[in-house]
Amino acid sequence: MFLDEFHSRTGEWVTISAAQASRFAKGVAGDYNPIHNPEARRFCVPGDLLFALVLERFGLSQQMNFRFLSMVGDGTPLRFDEGEDGLLWVRDEDGKRYLEVEREGDITLDEAVVEAFTRCYVAFSGKNFPHYLKPLLQEQGVMFNPRRPLVIYDSMGFSLQRLDALAPALELSRSSLEVAGKRGDTLLEFRIMEGDTPIGVGSKKLVVSGLRDYDAAAMDDIVAEFYRLKAAYEGDTP
Repeated sequence: MFLDEFHSRTGEWVTISAAQASRFAKGVAGDYNPIHNPEARRFCVPGDLLFALVLERFGLSQQMNFRFLSMVGDGTPLRFDEGEDGLLWVRDEDGKRYLEVEREGDITLDEAVVEAFTRCYVAFSGKNFPHYLKPLLQEQGVMFNPRRPLVIYDSMGFSLQRLDALAPALELSRSSLEVAGKRGDTLLEFRIMEGDTPIGVGSKKLVVSGLRDYDAAAMDDIVAEFYRLKAAYEGDTP
């Protein structure tokens, strides 16, 4: 599948290098969060890459709920397993769990359908910032620390009416930000469409930490840096 270049497999174990994770973040998700840069001090593998690998391994179910428990570092050996209770999970050699997935309903392993859904969700998800978060932060009069932007992928879930869509698309239907002190919980709700026909719904939760008063000039600099990184990557990519 299209994910082969973004991970390595040895038997039952999967590893994701910082370079592979960064290429996925930028090239597939359009996500230029500096935490996914290979040289980042607090580097972590994009949650959307773990999401994509779960779908590749176990297929696409009608209802799925993903809960991200911890951040994956460079080259951490991972197992993608299914428990006796039907729960899917991603763990390391010490048993530490990074992701748990609940699923219900029918399942498809059709590679074309799985890839199409994976690509459309990841492209939507990669627009967290500035597309979705900036307007919410501005509205609430808060922002993250520009020197240490910390936006954590908490959870996501969806429900599909059918499992045969070859050209699905996601549309943001509602967004909200609840602020409690220096923490903000962001909820992004979306519709899943095929053409003009709704085929499902879903939502994604993000946690923004280290909130402070909104600074328009500082935010403008962050947004400008995002587009600078985007242009630099696209200029280097054939």
